[in-house]
Amino acid sequence: MSGVSRESSEAGPRRGRGESIGDRVADVARPSELSLAPGARPRRSARRTREILAAYGFLTPWLVGLIGLTLGPMLYSLYLSFTRYNLLTPPRWNGLGNYREMISDPRLHNSIGVTLTYVLIAVPAILVVSLAVALVLAHGMRFLPFYRAAFYLPSLIGASVAVSLLWRQLFAGDGVLNALLRVFGIEGRTWIGDPDTALYTLVLLSVWTFGAPMIIFLAGIRQVPRDLYEAAAVDGAGPVRRFLSVTLPMLTPLIFFNILLTTVNAFQAFTPAYVVSNGSGGPADSTLFYTLYLYQRGFANLDMGYASAMAWSLLVVLGIFTAAMFATSRLWVYYGDER
Repeated sequence: MSGVSRESSEAGPRRGRGESIGDRVADVARPSELSLAPGARPRRSARRTREILAAYGFLTPWLVGLIGLTLGPMLYSLYLSFTRYNLLTPPRWNGLGNYREMISDPRLHNSIGVTLTYVLIAVPAILVVSLAVALVLAHGMRFLPFYRAAFYLPSLIGASVAVSLLWRQLFAGDGVLNALLRVFGIEGRTWIGDPDTALYTLVLLSVWTFGAPMIIFLAGIRQVPRDLYEAAAVDGAGPVRRFLSVTLPMLTPLIFFNILLTTVNAFQAFTPAYVVSNGSGGPADSTLFYTLYLYQRGFANLDMGYASAMAWSLLVVLGIFTAAMFATSRLWVYYGDER
């Protein structure tokens, strides 16, 4: 017995000295007897399958909505854009006829000009006003939560039908604005009935709903590190210089986001023009937005194929604009972790 014990004790040290580190790691990493027990892997596979099925079960309502309410109608409208379809008879294949007609449609060209004018005026005005109000609120004042809520409230109701009706009453010939001007001896005009001013009343309505970008700017201003302002003040920078050199560069990601979101919303504006002009786009087509003309062709003239072609053209334009914004963002958008 003593000889066997001595031999085993000598074999142990010899094995310990002779085995490599890889052998020891392999021993540690070797699956245990429990993990190799019969039925362990099938149980894990069954549990994973149940989890996957449960996940897809919860996702099913969203997937049904995505396919049935978004992707399906989009693909069908793409098909309709190549057809003549009046909602009463089956679609007839028309090829590129609708798109060729768009090239020579004078009302479509006018609606594009009106929409571009609206976007080029409304978007910068919204951004400037929202940023200016955010800068004022960021310095703190009494009843600050009340002011934040008051400025944000118009963006909640937005350009709804009720607000658009109110706007029409404000700027009508016998509206509130003209009544106020008459108090000061100023003769008013039919603001929404004049082709020279009708579009600008809608621009003013869009600027009035500046609350959403204002809240975003306000949150961004409060995230700017205070030591940057202190360093700029030590270097002798005044308020304007601090705004241009510190605040504005740090807000460029939010400016990018607000420009993108506000521009897309401006291109899709419909309700104010429809309500203010009673669906006609007047006076003299001065408020004939692209989306309003699309509605007229699709539901007033029952030319759904042409309306679908207009819709897909707008989608392509917005896609190109979005891609261009992201492609050029690296030239002017500054993130805090960049040097």
